[in-house]
Amino acid sequence: MLDELEQSGLGWFWACDGEGNLTYLSSAIADRLELPLEEMLNQPLSTVFEPIDGQGRTRSLSLMIGAHKAFSGIAVHAAKRPDGAVLRLSGRPMRDDKGRFIGFRGTGADITEEYHREAETARLAKYDSLTGLSNRHRMAHLIDTTLTAFRAAKRNCAILMMDLDKFKQVNDTLGHAAGDELLKQVAVRLKRSIERDCEIGRLGGDEFQVMIPDVDDRGVLGEIAMKIITMLKQPYSLEEGRCVIGCSVGIAIAPHDGVTRDEVVRSADLALYAAKNGGRGQYRFFSGDLENEAIFRRRLEADLGKAIDQDQLFLKYEPIVDASTQRVEALEAHICWNHDQRGEIDEIEFASILDGSSQVNEVGRWAISEACKHAAYWPESIRVSVNVPVPLFGSSDFVSSVKEALQVADMAAGRLDLEINEAVFFGDTTAVDSTLAQLFKLGVRLTLDEFGSGYSSLSYLRRAPFDSIKIDEKLIAEADRHDSRELGLIRAIVALSDALEMDTVAHGIETNALLASLLDCGVRRVQGPIFAAPMTREEAESELLGEGWKIEPSSDRTRRARRRTVYRKIQVIHDDHSYEVTLRNLSKTGALIQGLADVPKGTQFVVDLGGGQLAVATVTRTSADTQGLEFEHSLIDDGSGGLCTRNRVSPYALAAAGATLSALSPGSYKAMEGGLLGQGASIPQFGYAPSAEHELA
Repeated sequence: MLDELEQSGLGWFWACDGEGNLTYLSSAIADRLELPLEEMLNQPLSTVFEPIDGQGRTRSLSLMIGAHKAFSGIAVHAAKRPDGAVLRLSGRPMRDDKGRFIGFRGTGADITEEYHREAETARLAKYDSLTGLSNRHRMAHLIDTTLTAFRAAKRNCAILMMDLDKFKQVNDTLGHAAGDELLKQVAVRLKRSIERDCEIGRLGGDEFQVMIPDVDDRGVLGEIAMKIITMLKQPYSLEEGRCVIGCSVGIAIAPHDGVTRDEVVRSADLALYAAKNGGRGQYRFFSGDLENEAIFRRRLEADLGKAIDQDQLFLKYEPIVDASTQRVEALEAHICWNHDQRGEIDEIEFASILDGSSQVNEVGRWAISEACKHAAYWPESIRVSVNVPVPLFGSSDFVSSVKEALQVADMAAGRLDLEINEAVFFGDTTAVDSTLAQLFKLGVRLTLDEFGSGYSSLSYLRRAPFDSIKIDEKLIAEADRHDSRELGLIRAIVALSDALEMDTVAHGIETNALLASLLDCGVRRVQGPIFAAPMTREEAESELLGEGWKIEPSSDRTRRARRRTVYRKIQVIHDDHSYEVTLRNLSKTGALIQGLADVPKGTQFVVDLGGGQLAVATVTRTSADTQGLEFEHSLIDDGSGGLCTRNRVSPYALAAAGATLSALSPGSYKAMEGGLLGQGASIPQFGYAPSAEHELA
């Protein structure tokens, strides 16, 4: 019966002598392990089999046998075949009539399938089944345990939150299988882009998270974030086709931006939200004002519903110039918002607010209607160009709303140029072709916008009756910064458009050198700061009154950098005294402050830029109540057009000065007041300038 039991595989037996050497083993076990039975007999049991899954640390076979203790349920594999079958061993000590230990007798069972099934279940509980990265639960546990350990050791830890841009379009148009394959490729690129000890996780959907221990240098973190963004935006080859996506990154650092996991992750989330709202494809560090910024932005999105009813929206117009004659041929409409509390919100910020809003169709219809009304009073040689939001293009009443706008304005259809994004082609192809055919029949001009942004396909141009191609502004910017490779792409686009009898438009031009290169490529229509910034309707119409509006390019016209105002109160510290001054301007290498009198050249200050950002600076020029400062260490980009210090005062240092670490809320360093950098007891050396005090008041 025992022989039959062994041969059936339902149960196996083994035995060892008092020295722990194997004296009997069912031949079925040897067959299952694919090892000769004679090689295992007379060998120590503990060398023939070894525990797996770390059980050797706590349940050593040699320890059990040496202690003459019974054991059960130890999962083992053959030492010579670690990738082979998995067995579960049990055994009990045997004694003779005189109570002397004479060895072990035991049983074994094949649990290979059960073990791998349980191992896979355990893996799925910790790792994302699609990408193999840590899942949300594992990341939460790792961040929790890491921050707890680092708090005691006074160490830093950075958390990066990432969100893929345009991923939903890929999922909706190429299918979920393509989306899954894309996520796998993203995971591979993420691993390659971070060349240091870290933990990468996928939280679900297109959200990813990275934990990087022992890094608080924001210069280093900014470089990592930029490398991630650059690598993830490179084209992807999928079975269903080629696509390009983007990535936005939010960065928070413990303990500066929070002490617990909830605090740090929330800070990184706010930074990510700000990065996406800043135009996507960028990174952003957390700062204390982001929460208020996020709250205010949500209010703006809620206020958008009443913006049209209360006539708060208005259009600005940017000239499109004939490259050869410098004559203005068209004006592109940009939507701006005159908010009752915020003031004027420019076209770039408004576009980010409108993106994804439920009001996007209504605002798009309003812009087309308003632009037609204005253009009706312009010379017939001047066209008006309007950007069409992707959701509006896909709406059932889009063509009829365009037709109505032309009829109300009594304007010729050929003077309206609709800029259509490539993303519309990822919708229902039948509906897209039908809409394009109706627009062509209506007589409006069509421009394929952002050509070269990644989705570009000859099939679009073959299917659609476009009059012109607008080259993606990012490709133009790359051509201005790098070598001739991008110019080669632009030259190819121009050749393609010429072959198809289409015009080409290049926008965002800021330098004479770039303009010359684009003209050499054969670009026919140009626009950008080198010609004119977007202007009000009144300014544009005053120019149109003359004979043939011409604009000569000038490098003196440059686009103003979009950054937060630096006209604000800050603290500067000198000899244990803290002074409140007004920060007039800020650059990477220095700053201009106002508010102190009798400050000689060569004076050193510690400039408190807020949020623990301290910069040592020297007065290089002084005039009355104004001083020019030069920083000892240059500031760095914060990823969104602003500046920040590489490092910040550690909350651990503040805690050592008397503040409890848990009392420091994310981004707050109020413990410095009267503490680490508090005022001394002596009389301050410098006086406040009355004029500056009045201005501050």
